[in-house]
Amino acid sequence: MKIGFYQFVPEFGNVDKNIDTMVEAVKSADADLVVFPELATSGYLFLDPKEVEATASAVPGPMSDAFLKAAVETDTAVVVGFPEKADGVFYNSALIATHDGKVQVYRKNHLFNEEKLFFKPGNLGFPTFDVKGVKVGVLICFDHMFPEAARTLALDGVQIVCHPANLVLPGFAQITSCCRALENGVFWILANRHGTEDRKGRSLSYSGLSRIVDNRGNVIAQAGAADTGFYGVEIDPAKAFDKKVAPMADLFADRRPELYNKITK
Repeated sequence: MKIGFYQFVPEFGNVDKNIDTMVEAVKSADADLVVFPELATSGYLFLDPKEVEATASAVPGPMSDAFLKAAVETDTAVVVGFPEKADGVFYNSALIATHDGKVQVYRKNHLFNEEKLFFKPGNLGFPTFDVKGVKVGVLICFDHMFPEAARTLALDGVQIVCHPANLVLPGFAQITSCCRALENGVFWILANRHGTEDRKGRSLSYSGLSRIVDNRGNVIAQAGAADTGFYGVEIDPAKAFDKKVAPMADLFADRRPELYNKITK
């Protein structure tokens, strides 16, 4: 199975251009699964709720239709971050469009910093989806700082975690991507953006360094801090079923959940 990410610089507010860029990337990737950054259709640095509304997409709708068409035509599953409008409110979401014509949405559960001014926290839990017989889950950016989130997916049988991000805290996700992959025995696709957004006196810089980590915590593909392009690698996702780190040490069989909610003073 070939999995990968596309690292680039979304243009703030130019939804059509960003979608076109990503659809073309899907068409040229020759992969089974491609992951794009967080809020990749819109850009990240919102200054006013009206900007969120102007760039948000409903699902189903033209945005999801474009990615679904590309997914089906190329036999590729696509994960892309976007601002979602649903039931009159907005979520920081990821669209999952699969090769078999299915669409799902994951809504970010752990909002970061000023995202709380524009988005509601997720209300769909941690959904999973199937890519050619492989079970896949999604976390968005700040979700990576909560080990319970990745563990929830892993306990549900997920073999690959897709992690769209807009990282402004250099180095954090490069540590956790390896740690979460190792402690859960899963593959991890971190799809970050790069570049700087300067908007009316405010500025955010994004760290790039998107990567793919194997089920033992090893980096097996990585982009540079300012690279644009698709990076892919062949994996055997069945390896994620092996939770042993030594002959008598199993990440899941050795868990003791009956102890984990107890605080001893």
